[in-house]
Amino acid sequence: MSRVGVHVFSRSLRYRNKQVVLPDGTEYTFLTGDEKGIDVRIALDVIRLAHQQAYDVALIFSQDQDLSEVADEIRVIAREQSRWIKIACAFPVSPASKNKRGIERTDWKQIDRRMYDGCLDPKDYRPKKGK
Repeated sequence: MSRVGVHVFSRSLRYRNKQVVLPDGTEYTFLTGDEKGIDVRIALDVIRLAHQQAYDVALIFSQDQDLSEVADEIRVIAREQSRWIKIACAFPVSPASKNKRGIERTDWKQIDRRMYDGCLDPKDYRPKKGK
C-alpha cells in the first residue's frame, strides 16, 4: 500500500500460544498473533486529520466500540470549524457474523465478505520460520 502513496503504520504482533478444545475433546495448541495499539493509532489519525481539515468523511473499518469516543470528538471539531464531517463504520456481515453492529454514534455500512476481503492488506506480516 505504501507504494501507491498510502502512509502505512505497522505494529509488531505479540505471539502467544492459544489452546482450544476440539469437538472430540482433544486439546489443540497453536501460535496466534495479537495486535496492540491499533485502535489508538486509528483514533489519533482520525482526530489529527479532522483538525487539519484533510477530509469530510471518515470511513473506519472496525467495530471497536472504544472508537465511539472518536465520533464524539469529531462532532466537536466539526462545530469548532463550522463544517460538516461524516463518520461511518464499515464492517462485514454474513450469516456467520456474531456482531452485527458498527461503532456507536457512527453511520453503519454493512459490507459483504467479498468487499471486506478486497479491503484487506495482502502482505503477510507474520515472522518467517527460522528467523
